Parts: sequence; structure tokens; C-alpha cells
Amino acid sequence: MQAIQPTVTPLQPVKNSPRVAVAPSRSSSRRHSYPHQALAAETGVKLAVNMVLSVCATSALIQLWPHYWAVQEKLQEIQAEVNLTQGRVNQSRSDFNRYFDPSEAKSVMQEQSNRVDPQQRPVILQESETPEAEESTQQP
Repeated sequence: MQAIQPTVTPLQPVKNSPRVAVAPSRSSSRRHSYPHQALAAETGVKLAVNMVLSVCATSALIQLWPHYWAVQEKLQEIQAEVNLTQGRVNQSRSDFNRYFDPSEAKSVMQEQSNRVDPQQRPVILQESETPEAEESTQQP
């Protein structure tokens, strides 16, 4: 039955060997270099995203520029029309106020019709013949 029994090797205690000074410096240098690399990678990604956004914004502005000028031209045309219309409105208001002003009623009626106020005296202008003009024409 000894043939069936497994062979047991006695466990030997592992001796703690003094660590080499080189190994800890490698692990500590890796720990210190990773934060710088992560910060550099994060900054690079931020910079790339901002560059892409800047290019997109610039492209959008360039495409909108002709539309902006077309709108400005239309606005100027509309402003000119508004100014013309405002002048006509002011003229119509002054006419309206004049037509419905009681003190101007007689003069407006006189303008609108051929009738003349009976109290108004007609003025007739005639050319007067001067005797000097007759003398100058008779001398030739």
C-alpha cells in the first residue's frame, strides 16, 4: 500500500530575503509618472475637443455671413419704405386735423368748391397803363 500513498514533500519555510533597493524605486517612479501622463492626456483631449468646436463654430459663421448681409439689405429697404410711409401718414394727419378744425372750415369749403364767402370782397388785379410806356412806343 505504500505504492498508493502520495509522496509528501516537507514544506520548507521561505526566508525573507532582503529586498533590492532598485525594485522599490521602479514602482515608485511609475506611480509618480502616471499622474503626469494622465494629466497630459486629459489636457490633450480637452484641447482637441475645443479645436473641433472652434472649427465647427467658424464654419457655421462663414456659412451664415451671406444670409446676414441679405437680411441687412432687406432691413434697409424696409426702413426706407417706413420713412416714406411715415411722411405720408404725417401729411394725412395734418390734412385731417385741418379739415376737421372749426376755425378752418370756411377756407376748406372754399378750396373744395367754387363758392366764395359772401362777406369776402373779390380782388381784381389789372395792369395799369403808364403814360411813359406810351411815349417810348411812339418815338421810333
